[in-house]
Amino acid sequence: MSSRITSPSHRKARCWRSGAFAALALAALSVGPALAQDTGPIRIGILNDQGGPYSSITGTGSVAAARMAVQELGGTILGRPVEVLSADHQHKPDLGSSIAREWYDVQNVRAIFDIYSSGVALAVQKVAQDKDRLLVVSMASSGLIGGAQCSTHGMQWANDGYVVSNLTVKGSHETGGNSWYFLTVDYAAGHSIEADASRMIEAAGGKVLGAVRFPLGTADFSSFLLRAQASGAKNIGFIGGGSDMINSVKQADEFGIRAGGQRYVPFSMTTVDIQAVGSQATQGMPVVLSYYWGENDQTRAFADRFRQQAGGRMPTDPQANVYSAVRHFLRAVQAAGTTDTAAVLAKMREMPVEDVFTRGARIRADGRLMREVLFAVAKAPGEMQGPDDLLKIVSRVPGEQAFVPAAQSQCPLLRPRG
Repeated sequence: MSSRITSPSHRKARCWRSGAFAALALAALSVGPALAQDTGPIRIGILNDQGGPYSSITGTGSVAAARMAVQELGGTILGRPVEVLSADHQHKPDLGSSIAREWYDVQNVRAIFDIYSSGVALAVQKVAQDKDRLLVVSMASSGLIGGAQCSTHGMQWANDGYVVSNLTVKGSHETGGNSWYFLTVDYAAGHSIEADASRMIEAAGGKVLGAVRFPLGTADFSSFLLRAQASGAKNIGFIGGGSDMINSVKQADEFGIRAGGQRYVPFSMTTVDIQAVGSQATQGMPVVLSYYWGENDQTRAFADRFRQQAGGRMPTDPQANVYSAVRHFLRAVQAAGTTDTAAVLAKMREMPVEDVFTRGARIRADGRLMREVLFAVAKAPGEMQGPDDLLKIVSRVPGEQAFVPAAQSQCPLLRPRG
């Protein structure tokens, strides 16, 4: 059964229910007086891009992933039905924070997941802190989220700009030249990745020959590509995603970047991008991720279940991470015996994260899930054994080697007390 809830953006947020309401009274008695005061549905929210450039990477697929996690745990936690709300933040921090306030204050949402926008994530993380609720970002690039603006009420579940820069730069230097020119999306997350990547390139003895910024939603990259070609850089780094990624990679192929002896190196390529562009143009390009459907039997089975929920679509890395984060949150609620934020946060940090693609990962004090990260490259057409056989896993990198070291982080929560 479903109902609809209107968000402050006047868009309709979707709501999904499961479980038996008849069990609520008995559950309240069994868990003691603290829960007897709060026996309504346990609500979580999926806040992301549902109609913009990143909607194919997150969007309604993330909602389907959250539903999968709820279903796998039986649809009820502590005898209370679990509901999933969703809304589109349109990449506007003020809209995202407004939706978050309404969800936390009016709908009694306990935790918000996904986001996939650094500006929105920073705004919503502040609201979560103020309201004593939880935000779990599936993927966002800005180092501020878990760095200088880290929060006791915020977590990052998958990749950020640091790990993408770290593994992409290392992988590129091992296989090719060390001179770079950047095409960077003109917002905070893009600037953050470019800064991280530039530091890593220079530390490895490489050179950044220049950079150009482009606006989100660019259709024609010809002028930017001409500048990059003229720079003579061995590597042209593209920092962006979604439709921008797809347009730029297609046009780079048309401009003959590879044929001219330069490499086009996207920093946030996804399996969705590879399918949209085609393996002829993307072959050999790096992909940094934590979930890939073809890794083993468990990940393949997860993909099959997801397809049933998502109209035949394959799960992306961010969508799989929404599943993982929602599942861990609900397990923590069950273990804590309450939805109280402090108790749930303590259990989330105490319990290892275990699911179909996460093994024994722990949450660091800054909210970073210290998980294994995959470094892969896009397969050439002749290497593919089917339309979804897109990636070749090159290496599995432990979280301690992939993410920003605690000693280098600007997060106050990682500093010794006293």
